[in-house]
Amino acid sequence: MDDRAEPKRAAGESAAREIADGMVVGLGTGSTAAAAIRYLGKRVDAGLDIEGIPTSYQSRALAHEVGIPLTGLAEATPDIAIDGADQVANGNLLKGGGAAHAREKVVDAAADRFLVVVDITKRAERLDRPVPVEVLPDARPTVAAAVERLGGEPRLRQATRKDGPVVTDNGNLVLDCAFGAVDAPAALAAALDGVPGVVAHGLFVDLADEIHVGTDDGVDVRTA
Repeated sequence: MDDRAEPKRAAGESAAREIADGMVVGLGTGSTAAAAIRYLGKRVDAGLDIEGIPTSYQSRALAHEVGIPLTGLAEATPDIAIDGADQVANGNLLKGGGAAHAREKVVDAAADRFLVVVDITKRAERLDRPVPVEVLPDARPTVAAAVERLGGEPRLRQATRKDGPVVTDNGNLVLDCAFGAVDAPAALAAALDGVPGVVAHGLFVDLADEIHVGTDDGVDVRTA
């Protein structure tokens, strides 16, 4: 059993308690966001009137399973988005471990409030994990060369239960780009945004409003 399951559940449910009747909710991807979705499903079953905007096939399927009505960005703007992160440092996030970061970034950025849900192992002094970069398939060589010029080491993410690379919900590839400790995430984010062929990267800079950190003793809620 995952020894972080309880802190993840606590963080997800803490953020989900911020949701009120009539809200449109961005539904993030990953195990901690899934805890929030399951809790929202229980609240919907008890009478809560909300609509969700999923960020991936995974979150869409879970929302259907627990009975959350769904809508889209063409019809509504999220009041609150609830999403996880692979690493959190100084209010900035590194996301993309589940290769859903392109859609997550669109929904999270569109929300009036973005609540991040993580367990305490995701908190760090600096972002230092490889940065996932979703790329158009034909642009992989040129994006990889641009990442190298920026000081990174790109590696094509390989699937674990099939031959070949990971393919995102959008039909693209993912380069995991090791830059070491990222001292200037805003500058790196801007540089990656400017590379032709990059669909989205996993640096979420100045997007989070609140971070719910699940610990063994409860949930630490901080303003980002």
